Amino acid sequence: MNVKKYILGKPIETEAVVCEVETAAGSCPYFDMDEERMEIRCRLGKDDIVYGLGQQVRGINKRGWKYTSFCSDDPNHTENKVSLYGAHNFLVVDGEQKFGIFLDTPEKVAFDVGYTWGDVLAIQLFSWNAKCYIIEGESAYGIVKSFRKMIGQSYIPPKWAFGFGQSRWGYRNQQDIEEVLAGYEEHDFPLDMIYLDIDYMDQYMDFTVDGEKFPDFPKFVEKMKGKGIHLVPIIDAGVKMKEGYDVYEEGITEGYFCKDEEGKDFVGAVWPGRVHFPDMLNDRARRWFGEKYKVLLDQGIEGFWNDMNEPAIFYSEKHLGEVFERLEGYKGQNLDINSFFEMKGLVQGVSNYGEDYKGFYHNYRGERVCHEKVHNLYGYYMTRSAGEAFESLEPDKRILLFSRASYIGMHRYGGIWMGDNHSWWFHLLLNIKMLANLNMCGFLYTGADLGGFGSDATEDLLMRWYALGIFTPLMRNHSAAGTRRQETYQFADAEGFRGILRLRYMLLPYLYSEYMKAVLRDDLYARPLAFVYPEDERAKRVEDQLAIGESIMIAPVYEQNARGRYVYLPEEMKLYRMRSPEDMDEEILGKGDHYVRAEVNEVLVFVRKGHLVPVAKAGKRVADIDMGDLRCLGYVEEGNKGYELYDDDGYSRICSLEGHIHVINGNGEALRETDC
Repeated sequence: MNVKKYILGKPIETEAVVCEVETAAGSCPYFDMDEERMEIRCRLGKDDIVYGLGQQVRGINKRGWKYTSFCSDDPNHTENKVSLYGAHNFLVVDGEQKFGIFLDTPEKVAFDVGYTWGDVLAIQLFSWNAKCYIIEGESAYGIVKSFRKMIGQSYIPPKWAFGFGQSRWGYRNQQDIEEVLAGYEEHDFPLDMIYLDIDYMDQYMDFTVDGEKFPDFPKFVEKMKGKGIHLVPIIDAGVKMKEGYDVYEEGITEGYFCKDEEGKDFVGAVWPGRVHFPDMLNDRARRWFGEKYKVLLDQGIEGFWNDMNEPAIFYSEKHLGEVFERLEGYKGQNLDINSFFEMKGLVQGVSNYGEDYKGFYHNYRGERVCHEKVHNLYGYYMTRSAGEAFESLEPDKRILLFSRASYIGMHRYGGIWMGDNHSWWFHLLLNIKMLANLNMCGFLYTGADLGGFGSDATEDLLMRWYALGIFTPLMRNHSAAGTRRQETYQFADAEGFRGILRLRYMLLPYLYSEYMKAVLRDDLYARPLAFVYPEDERAKRVEDQLAIGESIMIAPVYEQNARGRYVYLPEEMKLYRMRSPEDMDEEILGKGDHYVRAEVNEVLVFVRKGHLVPVAKAGKRVADIDMGDLRCLGYVEEGNKGYELYDDDGYSRICSLEGHIHVINGNGEALRETDC
């Protein structure tokens, strides 16, 4: 790796980078440094493409907009936003000069990628304290792979977590869960997971289960496992302030919560009302919180999703008091346009109020640190707390774990979902683009809330989203309370949904193999076409098609009422127009532009020339997939070397490819053992 590290000021250690990189002498190449303005700048060529920033709005090419790394609780992912749930300060400039930059700082960072000046990349720090890594290479793809080696191996979930999962905020009790499973069983839909949102908790308290809603939770977990279903509960960042609640009492006694300016436990509010936030940056507090997951592990749970860990704050007691006081002044007034909107903004600004993040503190490595200085680490370290705990609590087993908020480095401990999106067609397109940029930052286990979390889904939107979702490692249908029910069986075209879901299970040998090879080789599972065809200028500008693994290109339909779409092929490919594992057409398409028809129940799968895609007989659970009975789709020629297939037991912790790969031919038969 050709990597140089430059130290700006006195940066806070994040542990995002795991390999040793010596500090370079002299000035940072490519960039002009302006310490007084706390800004670094470089020129962009007219045709330069800028990749990166992980979970952000807009395209694969980030050029032409401004972005801020500050983990933010905002479900409205519209083009005018600058921050989402993750903070991923990695960019690659691909032009005559090719280089990557990673600004390793947990504070807010602003990226002006040709927004103010079209030919300038300007990065503003909010304090002159960061590690600046410059990565050089011959290609953007090569630079990304070097960066991936720097930051360490991506998280590996259990194999069952590659199945389909159903979720909704609003599954209130055991009966609701059983009704959901019955709906899937009645329509013969595959399903491996049902998620438990905040409704399962006792008064929204972490690591508790409401005994009235779930009278014998361990027995219920075991019953669901007997049917092949894993229950995956949510864990939130805020701990309810309630006497007698063990997590609260222990946190108070041991001093494990974040403090306010006066050294008292900071009081914010989320789902349960008033809460304290565990100090995830305090090593002792982080270990303590992680060990609490044992409460649910001991009841048979094998997967979790961490939420509200930006951290989201509905209000702080201090600021809420200030707002109530100011609202008194509006009583009896004739509210004109100015005073009305001032009052409205005052109320709407209570949640995630910027000053609140300046008002509490962490004990980080023995020093008192203002939260604002380390804000972007909170979700990362919350998930790290669980990931590290699992290493001792379940040393021989993989546990499903993913998070909403994240920073680079968290990818080693868990995945992420793409946040609380909406049932909007342009969010489907955004997910396609976000998938590639998240892979560049190490987040391979990821996926969107299929159908959209907020708003009301339509049948065609959900089905088109599934056509993308069958290729994302995390495949989950999730929606908010109060929105239209969007379980697959709620819609009329059961046959269409069944066919697409069964395609996921048919393709699982390939998807799992490509995921694991990407993890263990520090590679990408989902790549922009530019990384596969770096000499093809057309391919560099395509953002609504992706390479999935080595063999497949996908081109999802993302427009309402569309009966197909235009596709650019950088090379000759075989198109499989799939409706179910038993119902598909195939044709050869030459290099160039094509209009490809795709009915709403059809999935377009393009297979590259000379490549194979191992598939299995579709089952209703991942455990049903018979890896000893495979066949191959593909576009092979005489002399094809076969496909390098990875497989394992799906539960054991894996650190290398050794012993898990063999080469298969077009009939799915093993050719020879590979020395790894």
